[in-house]
Amino acid sequence: MNEGAHEHGPNCDCESCGDPRSMDFLDKYLTVWIFGAMAIGIGLGYVAPSLTGPIQDLHLVEIGLVLMMYPPLAKVNYRQLPAVFKNVKVLGLSLVQNWLIGPTLMFALAIVFFSGFVPGLPARPEFFLGLVFIGMARCIAMVLVWNELAEGSNEYAAGLVAFNSVFQILTYGVYIWFFALFLPPLLGMESLVAGISAFDITPMQVFEAIAIFLGIPFAAGILSRFVGTRTKGTEWYEETFEPTISPLTLIALLFTVIVMFAMQGERIVAQPSDVLLIAVPLTIYFVVMFFVSFGMGRGIGADYSTTTAIGFTAASNNFELAIAVAVAVFGVGSGVAFATVIGPLIEVPVLLALVHVAIYFQDRFDWGGYETGQLESTRPPDEPVSSQVDDD
Repeated sequence: MNEGAHEHGPNCDCESCGDPRSMDFLDKYLTVWIFGAMAIGIGLGYVAPSLTGPIQDLHLVEIGLVLMMYPPLAKVNYRQLPAVFKNVKVLGLSLVQNWLIGPTLMFALAIVFFSGFVPGLPARPEFFLGLVFIGMARCIAMVLVWNELAEGSNEYAAGLVAFNSVFQILTYGVYIWFFALFLPPLLGMESLVAGISAFDITPMQVFEAIAIFLGIPFAAGILSRFVGTRTKGTEWYEETFEPTISPLTLIALLFTVIVMFAMQGERIVAQPSDVLLIAVPLTIYFVVMFFVSFGMGRGIGADYSTTTAIGFTAASNNFELAIAVAVAVFGVGSGVAFATVIGPLIEVPVLLALVHVAIYFQDRFDWGGYETGQLESTRPPDEPVSSQVDDD
């Protein structure tokens, strides 16, 4: 088989990706490392809860997230982004998934689990609000890592994250008001927001969070590619520099997992039932959003790399923003803040599992003829450029 005429993956026999024995040691046992990092973080947080202060003061979570996002964004071929933004079909699908299906699904899950509507599940207004804060904050950071691990399109992942970030700046406060303040009383659930008249969430707060967690690594990635390709050439950049920085993603991911779990280690051990209670609707959300979005991507005829980017950008959330806003509005010790912090702790193992699901789908399904969103980097060299690529 021509090496350029297929989607590369773990079951591919080509030299670049197929033989598991040639996989990087860190990649090969990633699941083990992730769960090990979670255990270390919880242990540190429980044994030495005073670590929370230095972690916050030194902004270790923020540093880890920025470092984690840098390699995927440095690998983006920014010359292909115009083709991404011209693809109305993919962008429109992403808007529907992120700003209609996602928020509505999270609101519904918050009602089911925390409104007191279901017998046996008592009302927990603070957890209800926490899930709403999470559900309205769309993808931004870890999605780039999950997408890269699943061999999705870096260009589409970066483009969709940037695209949805613009909407997030303009609409996050409005969505919080609509789903947290307007709808519950309309459904006869005034107790969920009793005593809360307004959320003071400004576009500037949202912009600041996005500027830090997306703007910094985006700028670093663009600068790296611009300087690297012009001083050393494209071949050196893609064959030498990119492989050199690739391990930084997983190393920073493991570091971030450790410090995130360490910050909540004591509370996780002390309140395991609350953690599990929050984990159930979040797990349902991640899984449903991924399968629905992946199916919708395949439904419009998108190739594997584009479909994977669509699936993970819809299934992930901007927990950094949700946590920052919850802490600013309700305080760091509130139940609302606790619920938002549990979010990324559940996302890590669930999305990691979905990475394996995506790779299975890559091998399981026939992707022949699925060309919507296909970019030059994923098109076989002998395949003519179709007008569908630009016009879809």
